[in-house]
This record gives sequence, structure tokens and C-alpha cells, in this order.
Amino acid sequence: MDHLSQTFSALADPTRRAILAHLSLGEASVKELSQPFAISAPAITRHLKVLESAGLISRGREAQWRPAKLEAAPLKDAMDWVAQYRAHWEARLDRLEAYLQDIQKPAP
Repeated sequence: MDHLSQTFSALADPTRRAILAHLSLGEASVKELSQPFAISAPAITRHLKVLESAGLISRGREAQWRPAKLEAAPLKDAMDWVAQYRAHWEARLDRLEAYLQDIQKPAP
């Protein structure tokens, strides 16, 4: 699977997106990441493995604490890919807006 596909696959799960949002505030342990969820620490660990495999996080080792850290580069790649399509749709919506304004003008 290519890198962009791995990124979007990892982002497809709402729990993983919430984990990334938490990590955007700083490093966190599995215990800290599992607190807002009604799932076990092993389930959080599985989510972390998916995120790590996609390159969205890295995991360190400090004694017995393995902090997870956000890695933003894959998110930038995904954002750049989406931006191409955003420009396309914005142009189409601008043309639609101009058309709608044109047909709503009162007849002379």
C-alpha cells in the first residue's frame, strides 16, 4: 500500500483521529491516550500500531514509559493531495454562484 493510502486508511477511524488530536497537544502514554475512550489499553496499542505504520506517530522509550508523538509530515502530504481537489471544486462553485446570480437578475 502506498504512503498516501496508508495515511488515509489510518485517518478513516474516529478513534485514531481523536488520538492524533490528543497528540497534537504533546506526547502521551498509552494510559493517557486510553482515558477518554471506553476501550482497553491493548486496543489503544493496536490503534497506535496502525498510526505508527502510517508514519503519523513515532514512539519513544524512556525507562518504562513509551510516549507516542505526532509526526505531521504524512498529514501535510494528505493535505497537499486534497488541496488539488479543493481548488477544482472552489472554481466550480464560483461558476455556479455566478450562474445563480445571473439567473436571479430581474428581467428587463
